[in-house]
Amino acid sequence: MRLPTVHPDSLLGTLRSPTYLRWQAGLQVFWLVALIQGPLALKAFDWGWFGPTLLSILVYLVCYIGVYIAPLRRLPFHAVTIVVMGFILWPVNPISLGYVIIGVTLLAYAPQARYWLMGVGLATLVTLAWVYAFGVPFIHVAIVFGAGLAAGFSNFLYVRGARRDAELRLSQVEVRRLATLAERERIGRDLHDLLGHTLSLITLKSELAKRLALVDPARAQQEMEEVERVARHTLTEVRSAVTGMRAGDLGSELVSARLMLEASGIALHVTMPERLALPEPAEAALSLVLREAITNIHRHSRATEARVVITRNGQDFSMRITDNGCGGLAAHGNGVSGMRERVRQVGGRLAIDSPAKQGTVLEIGLAVPPALQGSPA
Repeated sequence: MRLPTVHPDSLLGTLRSPTYLRWQAGLQVFWLVALIQGPLALKAFDWGWFGPTLLSILVYLVCYIGVYIAPLRRLPFHAVTIVVMGFILWPVNPISLGYVIIGVTLLAYAPQARYWLMGVGLATLVTLAWVYAFGVPFIHVAIVFGAGLAAGFSNFLYVRGARRDAELRLSQVEVRRLATLAERERIGRDLHDLLGHTLSLITLKSELAKRLALVDPARAQQEMEEVERVARHTLTEVRSAVTGMRAGDLGSELVSARLMLEASGIALHVTMPERLALPEPAEAALSLVLREAITNIHRHSRATEARVVITRNGQDFSMRITDNGCGGLAAHGNGVSGMRERVRQVGGRLAIDSPAKQGTVLEIGLAVPPALQGSPA
């Protein structure tokens, strides 16, 4: 059976160390046992309450798991569904009061605190109505209000701190990446200035030697010796400048991609392993392909969300770039030909699926030589 996947923008996907969440989820096993044992202790077995209770457990499990692994924008829906189900089941199983409290406290995980506070207020009012409609003990009003605030506040504090920690770690990684990019740009500028001046000098001296070759061979030879000296000196400087500089870095390109897309209102979700172990020519080519694909999304897609998924399984490397934009990417337009050529040069393959109004999917596959399997990225 295929296990449900955790969405990158879910509660578990955004919090890197969700120990507290796992511990809290484990407590739900005991709650579900109490949901059955409680009515049995109060009254005899009856399908009138047992059947709806079993059905509610199925709905609860789907919604509870959805709170943690579904996108954050759907978290309020799943939590509110649990609350509503608790009120519906309450007249036949009073232990379903727990559904109401759990659902309200789960709302505290939502990105906006107003969902949780509104949930506590509305749940308290509905409980008060249930007091008069079904004879629910009045103390349950205080229980819903007090537990909803206390447990919800604990969840709110935890998730706020966890999100800040995750953002801090991300910012630290991006600072390191941006520092690397800045250094690469500095070296590029230095090389441009160095080569621009030197090549101009070599051109001038070569032209002078050409004119002097017939009228003053000795002077022409002297100029060519000067050209050779300048060329050797420049070669030494260039080698020194590029020492330790990598030709391409997928991680740095992803940081640049995030900055570009988020500046234009496009959310970027990235999934990649910690180590890639790619040969430098391949990583350089893939970095340029990624840059071109992100530029296309930025300029042409009219998307609101993009995703880059990089996987490495033994010798197989793949990079999947998707967006939810207008699609219709031409097979040989918008830089696609250049991307195909770069991927082909490193022995890879590129597949494009871009139906109109359905977004675009780029799949890049590459076989990494076995000798590089254990080398660092």
